[in-house]
Amino acid sequence: MTALPAGAVHTRTAGDPDAPLLLCLHGIGSSSAAFAPQLDGLADQVRVVAWDAPGYADSADPDRAPGLDGYADTAAALIRAHGGPAHVLGVSWGGVIALRLAARHPGLVASLIVADSSRGSGTHPDKAKAMRRRAEQLAAEGPQAFAAARGPRLVSEAAHPALVARVVATMAASVRDPGYGYAAASMAEADLTDDLAAITAPALVLCGEQDTVTGTDESQALAGGLEKSVYVTLSGAGHLSNQERPEAFNAWVRAHLHVVARIPA
Repeated sequence: MTALPAGAVHTRTAGDPDAPLLLCLHGIGSSSAAFAPQLDGLADQVRVVAWDAPGYADSADPDRAPGLDGYADTAAALIRAHGGPAHVLGVSWGGVIALRLAARHPGLVASLIVADSSRGSGTHPDKAKAMRRRAEQLAAEGPQAFAAARGPRLVSEAAHPALVARVVATMAASVRDPGYGYAAASMAEADLTDDLAAITAPALVLCGEQDTVTGTDESQALAGGLEKSVYVTLSGAGHLSNQERPEAFNAWVRAHLHVVARIPA
């Protein structure tokens, strides 16, 4: 387990430094660039901080595999550096990190927004094997070809071509060895099924109706396992619902923050 110091993690920020903190954790094939709609659309309400996970985009490479706990502890250090606690928004792999963060550091997590995520790929041997295989594919194909093949699957069939191009470009610019392999290993080892009931932070769980990567069943399993949760399906969205339906997504985040923290919507 390796936690990077907060200063080794690159972030994009928007909003009043004195506003409540919203920490955004991206998916396994992305970076802070994935949260452009939240940096633009929520900064009037909260201080939005979106990270490049360790080993991604402009963040430093870990010297060894952090494991899921290492990513969670690095996020915890980032929250402390920004004067936490934080409302934590995690998409896909970022949602798995967010849940582990809430379990390990409950005092730092005011609430959770978990989008298009899962309990981890360790819930089934086939899922774990497929996740580990992705790192091998990246090493064999390189970031550009890897992103071109995988990126379009992350949005719905009706997604605008400009969004598809943006998703592919973000992935190609974000993933590299060894960071992607470390992330894939953390997902392959993760099974948060037994952790969910101990998480006390109120949670909003969202999933794109057309998410074929993690899917609505898995998001519903998360919501059902958490002590305090609301589940929402976003129509017309695939796996990257925060990018494909940003206005609806942000509206639900605003409503959640208003309910759990009385932040004006």
